[in-house]
Amino acid sequence: MNLPRENRSAVPAALGYHMPAEWERHEATWLGWPHHPTDWPGKLEAAQWAYGEMIRKLAVEEKVRIAVQDAAMQKRALRFIRSTDANLANVEFFKIPTNRGWMRDSGPIFVVRKRKPAARAIVHFHFNAWAKYHDWRFDRRVPEHVAAKLGVKLFDAQLGGRRVVLEGGAIDVNGRGTLITTEECLLDQRKQVRNPGMPRKDVENVLAEYLGARNVIWLGWGIAGDDTHGHVDDLCRFVNPRTLVLCGEKNRSDLNYRVLAENRERLQSARLEDGSKPEVVMLPMPSPVVFKGTRLPASYANFYISNAAVLVPTFNDPADRVALGILGELFKDRPVVGIHAVDLVLGLGTIHCLTQQQPG
Repeated sequence: MNLPRENRSAVPAALGYHMPAEWERHEATWLGWPHHPTDWPGKLEAAQWAYGEMIRKLAVEEKVRIAVQDAAMQKRALRFIRSTDANLANVEFFKIPTNRGWMRDSGPIFVVRKRKPAARAIVHFHFNAWAKYHDWRFDRRVPEHVAAKLGVKLFDAQLGGRRVVLEGGAIDVNGRGTLITTEECLLDQRKQVRNPGMPRKDVENVLAEYLGARNVIWLGWGIAGDDTHGHVDDLCRFVNPRTLVLCGEKNRSDLNYRVLAENRERLQSARLEDGSKPEVVMLPMPSPVVFKGTRLPASYANFYISNAAVLVPTFNDPADRVALGILGELFKDRPVVGIHAVDLVLGLGTIHCLTQQQPG
């Protein structure tokens, strides 16, 4: 990586930090209360009710930390949350201005050091609204605000003196040194380009230095309707250190059929950090969800692993039960719970896109 020699020892991996897996114990889950009206056109209140249900499930066994614009937004959020009978003792509000509320992408990405002295820190990958929208300046500073409020170290992700852009939804890790992502999101240099001119080798070095991911599995393209241009959390996820779930499409005429088949082929030659092959379990896709002629990124892979339960988006589809059953067999240590996400996906994302874990 093109860092000055004297700075290489200051990156997280050199100091013993790594990004833990999502199923490892959390202290909290971070959310940004939804307020951007164009994210859920005509459905903002429905999205807020869905948030309330998510918070009820999350607050059973961990803190839920919510970014709000001001006291008025906090009061409104509390009205929704109270109506779900959530454990309010585990709900905390922080005045942090945001443009939107997609905490997975603009929020803090935590790394931990387990060797003594044990520590927790945040890596600031610089958000630019998926290289698509103009309003991102509040969102970009969310990791700075969270680090200051928690009193933890903030690592500024850079390459050759240039800030590196990365969203949390673009990656998934097994906590042992392997990370999975897509070429469409991190390598494409024609559409929604996050880091112009950055080749694969430099991307891999950044992921190793800042997240401790010394082994990267590259998939190809993301699913149809994905506004982010290839986020991996809509198609493939780790469920334990050695097992991935991958979405598959049976309908050969569907836009996702070839893309998901090609990603399955790639995983046949993929290797984990120890050189072994990962186990791959197939997840179904729901039938296409369309709003005013636009395909939405509905996917069961956009689940979130909390302390108390695995929260899975559902779409009033016959495949809901199949997906919940598959994930229920894989997660033996916590229940798998469906969350109605037809309104949420109108915002072009669902449960995983909205959440960000803070490790214990």
